[in-house]
Amino acid sequence: MGFDLTRFQGEVDEELICPICSGVLEEPLQAGVCEHAFCRACITEWLSRQPTCPVDRNAITTANLRSVPRILRNLLSRLCIACDNAVYGCTLVLKLDSLAVHLGECEYNPKRPLPCEKGCGFVIPKDEYKDHNCVRELRSLIHTQQQKLGELKVEIGDQNLTINELKRELQLFKDFMRAMRVSNPVVRSIADQMERDEVVRWSNTLARARVTRWGGMISTPDEALQLMIKRALSESGCPPHIIDDLMENCHERRWPRGLSSLETRQNNRRIYDNYVCRRIPGKQAVLVLSCDNAHMAEDVMVEPGLVMIFAHGIE
Repeated sequence: MGFDLTRFQGEVDEELICPICSGVLEEPLQAGVCEHAFCRACITEWLSRQPTCPVDRNAITTANLRSVPRILRNLLSRLCIACDNAVYGCTLVLKLDSLAVHLGECEYNPKRPLPCEKGCGFVIPKDEYKDHNCVRELRSLIHTQQQKLGELKVEIGDQNLTINELKRELQLFKDFMRAMRVSNPVVRSIADQMERDEVVRWSNTLARARVTRWGGMISTPDEALQLMIKRALSESGCPPHIIDDLMENCHERRWPRGLSSLETRQNNRRIYDNYVCRRIPGKQAVLVLSCDNAHMAEDVMVEPGLVMIFAHGIE
Protein backbone atom coordinates (compact mmCIF):
# COMPACT_ATOMS: atom_id res chain seq x y z
CA MET A 1 0.00 0.00 0.00
CA GLY A 2 1.15 3.53 -0.81
CA PHE A 3 1.66 6.53 1.48
CA ASP A 4 -1.47 8.48 2.49
CA LEU A 5 -1.71 11.68 0.42
CA THR A 6 -2.71 13.74 3.48
CA ARG A 7 0.74 13.24 4.98
CA PHE A 8 2.49 15.26 2.26
CA GLN A 9 3.12 18.99 2.09
CA GLY A 10 2.00 20.67 -1.15
CA GLU A 11 0.58 19.01 -4.23
CA VAL A 12 1.73 15.60 -5.44
CA ASP A 13 1.99 14.98 -9.20
CA GLU A 14 -0.55 12.40 -10.36
CA GLU A 15 2.29 10.42 -11.99
CA LEU A 16 3.43 9.64 -8.45
CA ILE A 17 0.06 8.19 -7.43
CA CYS A 18 -0.58 4.44 -7.44
CA PRO A 19 -3.66 3.62 -9.61
CA ILE A 20 -4.57 0.75 -7.31
CA CYS A 21 -4.48 2.24 -3.79
CA SER A 22 -4.56 5.98 -4.73
CA GLY A 23 -1.66 6.61 -2.36
CA VAL A 24 1.81 7.96 -3.16
CA LEU A 25 3.95 5.20 -4.67
CA GLU A 26 5.79 3.02 -2.14
CA GLU A 27 8.59 0.78 -3.47
CA PRO A 28 7.34 1.39 -7.01
CA LEU A 29 7.48 -1.08 -9.88
CA GLN A 30 6.65 -0.51 -13.53
CA ALA A 31 4.92 -2.71 -16.11
CA GLY A 32 7.37 -3.55 -18.89
CA VAL A 33 5.10 -2.83 -21.87
CA CYS A 34 2.70 -0.03 -20.88
CA GLU A 35 5.09 1.50 -18.28
CA HIS A 36 2.36 2.17 -15.71
CA ALA A 37 3.78 2.39 -12.18
CA PHE A 38 2.35 0.83 -9.00
CA CYS A 39 3.30 0.17 -5.41
CA ARG A 40 5.17 -3.15 -5.13
CA ALA A 41 2.68 -4.60 -2.64
CA CYS A 42 -0.34 -3.40 -4.62
CA ILE A 43 0.68 -4.81 -8.01
CA THR A 44 1.94 -8.07 -6.49
CA GLU A 45 -1.42 -8.68 -4.80
CA TRP A 46 -3.31 -7.61 -7.97
CA LEU A 47 -1.38 -10.01 -10.22
CA SER A 48 -1.99 -12.89 -7.80
CA ARG A 49 -5.67 -12.57 -8.75
CA GLN A 50 -5.51 -11.51 -12.43
CA PRO A 51 -2.53 -11.17 -14.83
CA THR A 52 -3.49 -7.87 -16.42
CA CYS A 53 -2.51 -4.22 -16.01
CA PRO A 54 -5.04 -2.45 -13.70
CA VAL A 55 -5.01 0.61 -16.01
CA ASP A 56 -5.23 -0.66 -19.61
CA ARG A 57 -5.85 -4.43 -19.06
CA ASN A 58 -2.79 -5.46 -21.08
CA ALA A 59 -1.51 -8.90 -20.12
CA ILE A 60 1.37 -8.75 -17.61
CA THR A 61 2.95 -11.05 -15.02
CA THR A 62 5.32 -10.47 -12.12
CA ALA A 63 8.17 -11.41 -14.47
CA ASN A 64 7.29 -8.34 -16.61
CA LEU A 65 7.73 -5.89 -13.70
CA ARG A 66 10.85 -3.74 -13.41
CA SER A 67 12.19 -0.79 -11.46
CA VAL A 68 10.82 2.66 -12.30
CA PRO A 69 13.15 5.19 -14.04
CA ARG A 70 15.59 7.15 -11.88
CA ILE A 71 13.78 10.45 -12.56
CA LEU A 72 10.62 9.04 -10.99
CA ARG A 73 12.55 7.80 -7.97
CA ASN A 74 14.17 11.24 -7.60
CA LEU A 75 10.78 12.99 -7.70
CA LEU A 76 9.49 10.67 -4.99
CA SER A 77 12.54 11.15 -2.79
CA ARG A 78 12.08 14.95 -2.81
CA LEU A 79 8.50 14.87 -1.50
CA CYS A 80 8.07 16.13 2.07
CA ILE A 81 6.15 13.79 4.34
CA ALA A 82 5.01 13.87 7.97
CA CYS A 83 6.44 11.23 10.29
CA ASP A 84 4.42 8.04 10.82
CA ASN A 85 4.42 8.89 14.51
CA ALA A 86 2.68 12.26 14.11
CA VAL A 87 -0.32 10.89 16.03
CA TYR A 88 2.03 10.20 18.97
CA GLY A 89 3.45 13.71 18.99
CA CYS A 90 6.22 13.83 16.37
CA THR A 91 6.01 17.09 14.41
CA LEU A 92 8.89 16.43 12.04
CA VAL A 93 8.37 16.78 8.28
CA LEU A 94 11.19 15.32 6.20
CA LYS A 95 12.15 14.15 2.73
CA LEU A 96 10.61 10.82 1.78
CA ASP A 97 14.02 9.18 1.24
CA SER A 98 14.97 10.01 4.87
CA LEU A 99 11.81 8.56 6.39
CA ALA A 100 13.05 5.02 6.98
CA VAL A 101 16.17 6.18 8.86
CA HIS A 102 14.17 8.60 10.98
CA LEU A 103 11.57 5.98 11.96
CA GLY A 104 14.32 3.80 13.40
CA GLU A 105 15.38 6.65 15.69
CA CYS A 106 12.14 8.56 16.30
CA GLU A 107 11.59 9.04 20.04
CA TYR A 108 7.82 9.01 19.48
CA ASN A 109 7.87 5.56 17.85
CA PRO A 110 5.66 3.38 20.11
CA LYS A 111 7.62 0.28 19.04
CA ARG A 112 11.05 1.76 19.66
CA PRO A 113 12.98 -0.86 21.70
CA LEU A 114 14.02 0.23 25.18
CA PRO A 115 16.28 -1.72 27.58
CA CYS A 116 14.72 -2.55 30.92
CA GLU A 117 16.23 -0.31 33.62
CA LYS A 118 15.43 -2.81 36.38
CA GLY A 119 18.22 -5.16 35.36
CA CYS A 120 16.39 -8.14 33.83
CA GLY A 121 18.17 -7.65 30.49
CA PHE A 122 15.04 -7.57 28.33
CA VAL A 123 14.50 -5.07 25.53
CA ILE A 124 10.86 -3.96 25.40
CA PRO A 125 8.85 -1.96 22.84
CA LYS A 126 8.13 1.51 24.21
CA ASP A 127 4.34 1.08 24.25
CA GLU A 128 4.69 -2.12 26.34
CA TYR A 129 7.22 -0.71 28.80
CA LYS A 130 4.74 0.41 31.44
CA ASP A 131 3.23 -3.09 31.66
CA HIS A 132 6.60 -4.86 31.75
CA ASN A 133 7.11 -7.16 34.73
CA CYS A 134 10.63 -8.53 35.11
CA VAL A 135 9.66 -11.53 37.24
CA ARG A 136 6.83 -12.53 34.94
CA GLU A 137 8.99 -12.23 31.81
CA LEU A 138 11.87 -14.17 33.37
CA ARG A 139 9.50 -16.92 34.51
CA SER A 140 8.08 -17.11 31.00
CA LEU A 141 11.58 -17.29 29.54
CA ILE A 142 12.61 -20.03 31.99
CA HIS A 143 9.46 -22.00 31.20
CA THR A 144 10.12 -21.71 27.46
CA GLN A 145 13.75 -22.75 27.87
CA GLN A 146 12.73 -25.72 30.04
CA GLN A 147 10.29 -26.86 27.37
CA LYS A 148 13.01 -26.60 24.72
CA LEU A 149 15.44 -28.45 27.00
CA GLY A 150 12.91 -31.24 27.49
CA GLU A 151 12.38 -31.51 23.74
CA LEU A 152 16.15 -31.63 23.19
CA LYS A 153 16.55 -34.37 25.80
CA VAL A 154 13.90 -36.47 24.06
CA GLU A 155 15.56 -35.86 20.71
CA ILE A 156 19.00 -36.74 22.11
CA GLY A 157 17.56 -39.93 23.62
CA ASP A 158 16.11 -40.92 20.25
CA GLN A 159 19.40 -40.16 18.54
CA ASN A 160 21.33 -42.23 21.10
CA LEU A 161 19.01 -45.19 20.49
CA THR A 162 19.61 -44.86 16.76
CA ILE A 163 23.38 -44.56 17.24
CA ASN A 164 23.49 -47.61 19.51
CA GLU A 165 21.47 -49.63 17.02
CA LEU A 166 23.81 -48.59 14.20
CA LYS A 167 26.81 -49.51 16.34
CA ARG A 168 25.29 -52.92 17.03
CA GLU A 169 24.65 -53.52 13.33
CA LEU A 170 28.15 -52.36 12.46
CA GLN A 171 29.67 -54.72 15.01
CA LEU A 172 27.61 -57.62 13.61
CA PHE A 173 28.86 -56.74 10.15
CA LYS A 174 32.47 -56.64 11.37
CA ASP A 175 32.03 -60.00 13.07
CA PHE A 176 30.63 -61.42 9.86
CA MET A 177 33.56 -60.03 7.85
CA ARG A 178 36.06 -61.54 10.29
CA ALA A 179 34.33 -64.91 10.03
CA MET A 180 34.40 -64.77 6.25
CA ARG A 181 37.96 -63.52 5.89
CA VAL A 182 39.41 -66.91 6.89
CA SER A 183 38.00 -68.70 3.83
CA ASN A 184 37.65 -65.90 1.30
CA PRO A 185 40.75 -63.90 0.17
CA VAL A 186 38.61 -61.14 -1.35
CA VAL A 187 36.65 -60.66 1.84
CA ARG A 188 39.91 -60.78 3.81
CA SER A 189 41.32 -57.96 1.68
CA ILE A 190 38.16 -55.85 2.10
CA ALA A 191 38.08 -56.45 5.86
CA ASP A 192 41.76 -55.55 6.23
CA GLN A 193 41.22 -52.28 4.34
CA MET A 194 38.16 -51.43 6.46
CA GLU A 195 40.18 -51.96 9.63
CA ARG A 196 43.03 -49.80 8.32
CA ASP A 197 40.57 -47.05 7.40
CA GLU A 198 39.03 -47.25 10.88
CA VAL A 199 42.45 -46.73 12.49
CA VAL A 200 43.17 -43.73 10.25
CA ARG A 201 39.81 -42.11 11.10
CA TRP A 202 40.44 -42.61 14.81
CA SER A 203 43.99 -41.28 14.54
CA ASN A 204 42.69 -38.09 12.93
CA THR A 205 40.46 -37.42 15.96
CA LEU A 206 43.47 -37.29 18.31
CA ALA A 207 45.48 -34.14 18.90
CA ARG A 208 49.07 -33.98 17.72
CA ALA A 209 51.66 -34.03 20.48
CA ARG A 210 55.34 -33.18 20.83
CA VAL A 211 57.76 -35.04 23.09
CA THR A 212 60.26 -32.65 24.68
CA ARG A 213 62.08 -35.18 26.86
CA TRP A 214 62.61 -38.58 25.31
CA GLY A 215 64.65 -39.49 28.37
CA GLY A 216 61.44 -39.44 30.42
CA MET A 217 60.10 -42.54 28.64
CA ILE A 218 58.84 -45.34 30.90
CA SER A 219 60.06 -48.51 29.21
CA THR A 220 58.48 -51.06 31.59
CA PRO A 221 55.13 -49.68 32.80
CA ASP A 222 53.47 -51.63 35.59
CA GLU A 223 50.03 -53.26 35.26
CA ALA A 224 48.17 -50.39 36.97
CA LEU A 225 49.69 -47.84 34.60
CA GLN A 226 48.96 -50.04 31.59
CA LEU A 227 45.35 -50.46 32.70
CA MET A 228 44.96 -46.70 33.03
CA ILE A 229 46.36 -46.11 29.53
CA LYS A 230 44.19 -48.87 28.06
CA ARG A 231 41.09 -47.28 29.56
CA ALA A 232 42.05 -43.91 28.08
CA LEU A 233 42.54 -45.49 24.65
CA SER A 234 39.15 -47.18 24.84
CA GLU A 235 37.42 -43.95 25.89
CA SER A 236 39.07 -42.12 22.98
CA GLY A 237 37.41 -44.52 20.50
CA CYS A 238 40.36 -46.81 19.79
CA PRO A 239 39.26 -49.58 17.38
CA PRO A 240 38.88 -52.76 19.46
CA HIS A 241 40.87 -54.89 17.01
CA ILE A 242 44.12 -53.02 17.73
CA ILE A 243 43.82 -52.00 21.37
CA ASP A 244 45.41 -55.18 22.77
CA ASP A 245 48.26 -55.01 20.25
CA LEU A 246 48.91 -51.38 21.14
CA MET A 247 49.04 -52.20 24.84
CA GLU A 248 51.50 -55.04 24.18
CA ASN A 249 53.63 -52.51 22.32
CA CYS A 250 53.87 -50.18 25.32
CA HIS A 251 56.55 -52.41 26.87
CA GLU A 252 60.16 -52.47 25.69
CA ARG A 253 60.03 -56.24 25.17
CA ARG A 254 57.90 -55.56 22.08
CA TRP A 255 59.76 -52.51 20.83
CA PRO A 256 61.75 -52.66 17.55
CA ARG A 257 65.51 -52.76 17.67
CA GLY A 258 65.77 -48.97 17.27
CA LEU A 259 64.17 -48.67 20.72
CA SER A 260 65.24 -51.95 22.25
CA SER A 261 67.77 -50.72 24.83
CA LEU A 262 68.53 -47.65 26.90
CA GLU A 263 71.78 -47.11 25.00
CA THR A 264 69.96 -47.33 21.63
CA ARG A 265 67.28 -44.91 22.79
CA GLN A 266 69.91 -42.41 23.90
CA ASN A 267 71.66 -42.62 20.52
CA ASN A 268 68.43 -42.31 18.50
CA ARG A 269 66.84 -39.32 20.23
CA ARG A 270 67.18 -37.11 17.16
CA ILE A 271 65.51 -39.76 15.01
CA TYR A 272 62.54 -39.90 17.37
CA ASP A 273 61.86 -36.21 16.75
CA ASN A 274 60.63 -37.27 13.30
CA TYR A 275 57.79 -39.34 14.78
CA VAL A 276 54.24 -38.11 14.21
CA CYS A 277 52.86 -38.43 17.73
CA ARG A 278 49.22 -38.41 18.83
CA ARG A 279 48.28 -37.43 22.38
CA ILE A 280 46.49 -40.02 24.49
CA PRO A 281 43.82 -37.74 26.04
CA GLY A 282 44.56 -36.69 29.59
CA LYS A 283 47.71 -38.76 29.96
CA GLN A 284 51.48 -38.28 29.77
CA ALA A 285 51.55 -40.71 26.87
CA VAL A 286 51.58 -40.66 23.07
CA LEU A 287 50.67 -42.96 20.21
CA VAL A 288 53.08 -43.44 17.35
CA LEU A 289 50.85 -45.17 14.78
CA SER A 290 52.24 -46.82 11.67
CA CYS A 291 49.52 -45.15 9.53
CA ASP A 292 51.00 -41.76 10.53
CA ASN A 293 54.63 -42.79 10.27
CA ALA A 294 55.18 -44.46 6.91
CA HIS A 295 58.22 -42.19 6.57
CA MET A 296 60.00 -43.84 9.50
CA ALA A 297 62.44 -46.75 9.12
CA GLU A 298 61.37 -50.29 10.04
CA ASP A 299 63.81 -50.46 12.95
CA VAL A 300 61.85 -47.75 14.85
CA MET A 301 58.28 -48.74 13.92
CA VAL A 302 55.95 -51.73 14.42
CA GLU A 303 52.35 -52.51 13.45
CA PRO A 304 49.87 -51.14 14.37
CA GLY A 305 51.98 -48.69 16.33
CA LEU A 306 53.68 -47.88 19.63
CA VAL A 307 52.34 -46.58 22.93
CA MET A 308 54.97 -44.46 24.66
CA ILE A 309 54.39 -43.52 28.29
CA PHE A 310 56.39 -40.72 29.91
CA ALA A 311 56.99 -39.43 33.40
CA HIS A 312 57.10 -35.90 31.93
CA GLY A 313 57.86 -34.02 28.74
CA ILE A 314 54.67 -34.10 26.62
CA GLU A 315 53.30 -30.96 24.94
